[in-house]
Amino acid sequence: MGKRRSRGRSQLLSTMTKKQKKHLRDFGEEHPFYDRVSKKEAKPQICQLSESSDTSHSESESEEEQEHISGYHKLLATLKNVSEEEDEEEEEEEDDSAVADEEMNYEDGDEDVHVEEETVELAETHERVSPVDDPKEKDGEEPPDGSQKSPEEFTDAKHESLFSLETNFLEEDGGGSSSQKAPQDPFQQHVNRELKEKEIQAAASSSPTTQQLKWPILGQLVFSSKFQKMETFKPPKDIDLKSLYLQKPLESTWKKTNSQFLSGPQKSNSPFTPLQKELFLIMNSYRDLFYPERTALKNGEEVRHVYCLHAINHVLKANAQVLANNSRHRSQKLGVGEDDDFRDQGLTRPKVLIVVPFREAALRVIQLFISLLEGDSKKKIIVSNKKRFQGEYGSDPEERPPNLKRPEDYEAVFVGNIDDHFRIGVAILQRSIRLYAPFYSSDILIASPLGLRTIIGGEGEKKRDFDFLSSVELLIIDQADIYLMQNWEHVLHLMNHMNLLPLDSHGVDFSRVRMWSLNNWAKYYRQTLLFGALQDAQINSVFNKHCVNAQGQVAVRNVPVTGSISHVLVQLPHVFQRMDAQDLPSVIDARFHFFINKILPQYRDAVMSHTLVYVPSYFDFVRLRNYFKKEELNFTHICEYTQKSGVSRARHFFLQGEKQFLLLTERFHFYKRYTIKGIRNLIFYELPTYPHFYSEVCNMLRATSRGEEATWTCTVLYSKYDAQRLAAVVGVERAAQMLRSPKNVHLFVTGEK
Repeated sequence: MGKRRSRGRSQLLSTMTKKQKKHLRDFGEEHPFYDRVSKKEAKPQICQLSESSDTSHSESESEEEQEHISGYHKLLATLKNVSEEEDEEEEEEEDDSAVADEEMNYEDGDEDVHVEEETVELAETHERVSPVDDPKEKDGEEPPDGSQKSPEEFTDAKHESLFSLETNFLEEDGGGSSSQKAPQDPFQQHVNRELKEKEIQAAASSSPTTQQLKWPILGQLVFSSKFQKMETFKPPKDIDLKSLYLQKPLESTWKKTNSQFLSGPQKSNSPFTPLQKELFLIMNSYRDLFYPERTALKNGEEVRHVYCLHAINHVLKANAQVLANNSRHRSQKLGVGEDDDFRDQGLTRPKVLIVVPFREAALRVIQLFISLLEGDSKKKIIVSNKKRFQGEYGSDPEERPPNLKRPEDYEAVFVGNIDDHFRIGVAILQRSIRLYAPFYSSDILIASPLGLRTIIGGEGEKKRDFDFLSSVELLIIDQADIYLMQNWEHVLHLMNHMNLLPLDSHGVDFSRVRMWSLNNWAKYYRQTLLFGALQDAQINSVFNKHCVNAQGQVAVRNVPVTGSISHVLVQLPHVFQRMDAQDLPSVIDARFHFFINKILPQYRDAVMSHTLVYVPSYFDFVRLRNYFKKEELNFTHICEYTQKSGVSRARHFFLQGEKQFLLLTERFHFYKRYTIKGIRNLIFYELPTYPHFYSEVCNMLRATSRGEEATWTCTVLYSKYDAQRLAAVVGVERAAQMLRSPKNVHLFVTGEK
């Protein structure tokens, strides 16, 4: 009972501001001016009494007893705990005489949080429970049943006040180049720009103005905007860190963190590689960016470094602005400064969302954050829960099976921990990082599409939450091409729930919320950075439809001069057959009927055995599999859901010729990269998503070369809606000729004679 009463008093006093506690200590009552009007009971009435008084809650109590224990005496009963509570406050609140009404209530709404909820049961829970690996309760999530507390629930009460924006203030040596002092800072210009309703309405009905420029490294860029006239934007030859308005300590730590990519004379001159310089200039201008040439094998780490710099710079500036306003608010007299000067935040605290495909990528991102905050400093920054994070997101090299021969790009993508279901909140404040922070107490969210999908939920689900996406100011989607191989629907579901008005207030102080966020215009201020390894229609659609940043959009649109067909090493005739389709939705049916009526009859003869049918879409695969079963064709199939034993049997039957056809999905090839032996005839039901998959599959024919090269065939189906994939395989010039030509059949021959 004693613990319960102590905890009740702690909860009461933790909701009171510094000034309220001072008034309570001096006068024995809370000043009614500071009573917050809400649906909850007024604070002066919520108090814990001594043991004799605490047991008296019956409605049958006499009026004399109620008058005997007045409200004044109730408040006096709590005064003895004020000094104890103040000792537990953070070190930043040393001045007892300072009057402040810090109502940045990011933390006040934690009891209503449906995602990543923190239970502050202090020592009672901390002593009884030890962390246990439970995959269902990772990342500090709230258990489905509130009565059963999970051991994974976060109990780091020690660092709660350290990372609370409402109770911290800007340190004299920690402000650095405060964004308050630099109105020309791109961050300040972006968040302080006030759009008008006429501009919003005009942008919704107008088409964007575009401009094409060629940059030295990025190549062909397309600038577009619906809100402003296009300005000529060219990268300077030299770049100065001071001109980028980096927040401290990034100016000093960036060069060391990025030193692995700097070599030669460039190491002493520029802190960026040529690619990083151009990318960061676009990022720092707060324009949306689509860069489709990010590959894990070539420049993936370069890109990761530069977007992590931009993300941490954005968070440090935003938090510095909030903390500086806290200090100003505390130092001013009562009633002064209650205006829009203090509007410095969104409806919820999370500002940055980084979407990555695997836990290994999340591990590297957080390691970069630590490196950027630490640098050469001898004083290590505080990283809470680092050991747990390393255990859950790290990998054991011994777990990887030895002697696996896979392509280099496969090894680069599937390195480390490749679990694709995760999410983690990160809070950053004053050279400290808090991992596994509750979502509504986090500055940065790092998650996979699947991890976010299970939180967001769907229509009709009882437990779902997407309020934490309401005020995201920077969205980074890295390795977008991999999500095509996972589940693209999760990405679309995420984009449909970005920057919606929250269903709950989550304890926010509306006097500190920016007006454009209250007006539900946050999506016009959100910067989206989209990185992938290829040009794809689905990725382009997301960028064009969901990226409506008022600063404009920039897309890299380089066309492939040579296609992946040039990497086919076997002597093979490639027959490209064009099918006609009236519109995009009809392509799926047109392809199926063209295949069963025109292509399949040519291969049903027993002479055309050992035929591999490569199917990129799983839905097309199911349709073909059902048709083959209905027609009782001699076939076998392999997809990403086939068990290992089934894969071995299918490969054996196909190699021995016992099965004439083998249906193979692209996702299976992406995740396994098995070499299929025994192929003599190859059919691409649709052009591959990845261009290099075309040459990889074609080169499988030489795996069982027995002097039968003359009998090999390769047939490819395409339509005018496959222009991007076709250009990636045969080159842009040949693709243009094939799409414009009156002929529907085109022949290419590869390999040396």
